[in-house]
Amino acid sequence: MNSFSRRDALIGLLGVGGTLGVGEPLFGNTEPSNYADQEYMFAPGLTYLNTGSLGPTPRSVLEATLKAWHELETNPVGMTYNDGSVHKLTDTVREKLAKFIGSTADELLITRSTTDAMNAAALGIGIGRGDRVLTTDVEHEGGSVGWKYLKKYRGVEIDLINIPPNDHDVNGIVRRLEKAITKQTKVISVSHVVTSTGLKMPITEIVALAKKYGILSVIDGAQAIGQIPVNVKNLGCDAYAAPGHKWLMAPKGTGFLYINKDSATKIHPVEREDGVRFIVESTGVGSMPLVVGMGAAVEAMLARGIAEVAKHNIELRNRAYAGLLKIPDIDVISAPPGPLATALVAFKLPAAIDSAEFRKKMRDKYNLVLKTTEKRWFNGMRISPHIFNTAADIDAALSAIRAELA
Repeated sequence: MNSFSRRDALIGLLGVGGTLGVGEPLFGNTEPSNYADQEYMFAPGLTYLNTGSLGPTPRSVLEATLKAWHELETNPVGMTYNDGSVHKLTDTVREKLAKFIGSTADELLITRSTTDAMNAAALGIGIGRGDRVLTTDVEHEGGSVGWKYLKKYRGVEIDLINIPPNDHDVNGIVRRLEKAITKQTKVISVSHVVTSTGLKMPITEIVALAKKYGILSVIDGAQAIGQIPVNVKNLGCDAYAAPGHKWLMAPKGTGFLYINKDSATKIHPVEREDGVRFIVESTGVGSMPLVVGMGAAVEAMLARGIAEVAKHNIELRNRAYAGLLKIPDIDVISAPPGPLATALVAFKLPAAIDSAEFRKKMRDKYNLVLKTTEKRWFNGMRISPHIFNTAADIDAALSAIRAELA
């Protein structure tokens, strides 16, 4: 399998030059030998298989970010307030995001991360003592902290359904959710893709379940946006939160919150109090250059085609899955190839091997970056390849894992 072409890699440039008009090229040699060198800035020899934690910001996206930053600093007030040109660029980012996820621009709030977006949604819902939120025990801490805050300070109760690491029965998950609903349940909040195992959750069915009982649905899309096709209107959810800095490969510190127009009277974050533009009285000044960079990342993903990205990634993931099955003493936790699989694949280590130490050995001995799964779920590792990875990267990882467990 080959990585994307250099032409695909440069799609995200959006007309931005390598010098920003202020001197020497930003990143040295502009004609390195291959695609990965051209568009990504990994340390020499590094095999990076952890996009599920943070994606690398490509050179083209970084250049777009720095161009906007340079323009901003030529006249900070002029470029920011009264429809300053850099601020106006952030409005185009909402339009690009809307095109990418199937919403309208006025349904989107730009945030710093998925957690920021989830918190805005949680605190924007008028629930309190006696009300209940239904979620799962496989949610990322960043997606659940808002609900925990409401429990601590407003008396909201949280109900959890259990999803064991190797549970791929999505119909059973929906049944357990329905069984856990009470008359006091006001919100169902789940991840689109489970962070620990990569399981693709049955969001359409879960949203339909929520609607059946008049319950709000809030979806954590941290591991979905930029990895798999997402159309929020087809999903039908009330709110959807996602980052820019994972699979979209936007600058670190970017994200967004979608709130369905029909749900806007029930979910009203303070950040939307004076409108949905990036800088209004209710938001204050944010990092406009980072947001412009997110726009460049979305534009690049639109040009590549999310279906092609997903196809590339799932092929690498399935190669990793098949190879992991052949390694003795580990247990592959993720779903087999098929409709429930995504680019994340995880495996359980033998109990005698500490996952944190194993990760360190992978990095120190093999120049390989993997992710440990949270030990509250299982003692294991996660592989998450993206468009810059190749079959050779997967094979190198399999070889390192096999060698370390021999």
